[in-house]
Amino acid sequence: MRDVSEQLQILRRGVEEIVPEADFLKMLEKSVKDNVPLRVKYGIDPTGINVHLGHTVPLRKLKQFQDLGHTAVIIIGNYTALVGDPSGRDETRASLTEEQVASNAKDYLRQVGRIIDLDRAEVHHNGDWFSKWSFLDVLDLTRQMTLSQISAREDFAKRLAAEKPVYLHECLYPLMQGWDSVEIKADVELGGSEQLFSLMVARGLQQSRGQRPQVAMTMPILVGTDGTRRMGKSLGNDIGIGLSASDLFGKLMSIPDEPLRQYFTLLTDISIAEVDQLLAPGVNPRDSKEFLAKEIISGLLSRAEADAAADEFRKRAKGEDPDDIKVAPFDRSQLDVEGKIAIPRLLVGLGLEQSTSNARRVIEGGGVSIGPERTSVSDVKALVEVQEGLIVRVGKHRIVRVVWK
Repeated sequence: MRDVSEQLQILRRGVEEIVPEADFLKMLEKSVKDNVPLRVKYGIDPTGINVHLGHTVPLRKLKQFQDLGHTAVIIIGNYTALVGDPSGRDETRASLTEEQVASNAKDYLRQVGRIIDLDRAEVHHNGDWFSKWSFLDVLDLTRQMTLSQISAREDFAKRLAAEKPVYLHECLYPLMQGWDSVEIKADVELGGSEQLFSLMVARGLQQSRGQRPQVAMTMPILVGTDGTRRMGKSLGNDIGIGLSASDLFGKLMSIPDEPLRQYFTLLTDISIAEVDQLLAPGVNPRDSKEFLAKEIISGLLSRAEADAAADEFRKRAKGEDPDDIKVAPFDRSQLDVEGKIAIPRLLVGLGLEQSTSNARRVIEGGGVSIGPERTSVSDVKALVEVQEGLIVRVGKHRIVRVVWK
């Protein structure tokens, strides 16, 4: 195990707060002295089916702990997801059913496994203990927090001041998250900066059960592709880590210049000195973004896939088709007797647009072409003859080849 100063240098990067920091230093010193790894917890609620780069910020920190010889403990919050994390929210989350949560959870670990070595990690579902609780157990848990404590948290206080409702079930969330730490005997818990309240609740619960209270380590909130708001699927500004290399590359190249330093700091291991050089005045931001995209994709997939995605992106930027064009299954029954279909319906049927109204806008804007000659289609009423193998393009970066279903 590396010495304390070396571990601290690695672990402090991109961290907003360590609370209490003195306790963390003592934990780390004792861990090195006794050669006993710390138990480092990160919980993720399967409220959706995609893990995005925002989730990877604490996951990457967990990986750093793991690489330093500590124990990574992942909590899949299949029961906390039923409540919904109120942290940083200005309104109550929509309710999910157990079936929805179970369905969402299926692919979570596969995506998390792109970052964490799951063979060396502990994975728990908090339904394993909460599903066995009686109502008396729940009552006993609620005795660990007062109404004044829960209403003092910033997000609840803002909602109350704005006369927005705060429901009682939301007040259970920090207690449930804290109890997870009791169950797995966490030494450190990782989370976003808005989760500090919930991370600190665990300390009191652990002390009440005779455990050493955990330390909270919080990371900044990653902004999304709009460059301003926190990354989130509901905001449409997320970058899912389950995407293909080419889609990841395209999305990363689309981010504004302003959050580049945050992305380099939180999503790569590139030294800060090198980041300063990459973001120095006079350096083309496009080159910096390409470097960033390659680093992130190499970590999630491989260097070869990152390089291939970069080559494909350059070709598309020049108006060339990529070597490997995605296939898009299409139902021939949508064609008329002459094998033709209206171009807006074709785009929707191929998954290139979500609605015919969106398709019409992009067609009128001159962004659609078909076939090897790249024939432009700008008439929204045009009927296109469709054969298997037809190449359809929307802009420079959405290109598919038709195959029959």
